[in-house]
Amino acid sequence: MKRYLGWVVAAGMVFGFAGCKKKAGNPATENVKPAQQASEAIAPLDPATLGSLSGTIHFTGKPPERLKIDMSQDPVCAMTGGDNYAEQYVVHDGKLANVYIYIKDGPAAAMAQPATNTVPVVLDQIGCKYVPHVIAVMQGEPVEFKNSDGTMHNIHIMPNVQGNSTVDISQGANGVPDSKIFDKPEAMMPVRCNNHPWMNAFINVSATPYYAVSDADGHFEIKGLPAGTYTLAAVHEKLGEQTMTVTVAPQKTTKADFTYLMK
Repeated sequence: MKRYLGWVVAAGMVFGFAGCKKKAGNPATENVKPAQQASEAIAPLDPATLGSLSGTIHFTGKPPERLKIDMSQDPVCAMTGGDNYAEQYVVHDGKLANVYIYIKDGPAAAMAQPATNTVPVVLDQIGCKYVPHVIAVMQGEPVEFKNSDGTMHNIHIMPNVQGNSTVDISQGANGVPDSKIFDKPEAMMPVRCNNHPWMNAFINVSATPYYAVSDADGHFEIKGLPAGTYTLAAVHEKLGEQTMTVTVAPQKTTKADFTYLMK
């Protein structure tokens, strides 16, 4: 009997030690403090520390003539599309439109800012062309594709960056809009229409909420930037990318002009 009780006590001691043994954790996180384990909400930026960038995209030289597009392939386009001209070089009084401007590098406070735009950026199909010709969003934000025309269109996107999905969808006349999200930064991602080969546009995906597209007068503005030094980039679909270093001061607007040269 004593031997039996000894066995029970010994087994209980073994079980007790086993039950109190520290549970194995994930080696990658077991030495990490709780504050590091969870993604902390990014602290709101103090408006008193923020500044802006404002500039103009200049164009030097004679731009190529904007060719009128023959849309007779589709009777609906020919009858309702009006005059349609190529948009590769849209220059007005020496100012260049449709240039994507974005923050390539900068202070951690800026590079870590989350998306702020909850309304989808719309790429419409009007008069058998994409409108606008160039759009920009932050990674993770939705792009909405619409067809406001009375004919069928197609949206065909072939990203160059791994992680952004290929898109190939058709939309009937005045059809239901489609939305897509692109998860990786990418500049000048081409959009084409398989039904109408002259139709083209570009989607730009920014890593931060700080980006712009130059308007018809070549102007752009980026607001709400944390003070600091940045690498600012400008990208044109044909003329490529330029960069410059700019320093943003609190509650001030820093001028940042780019110039493209037609050789």
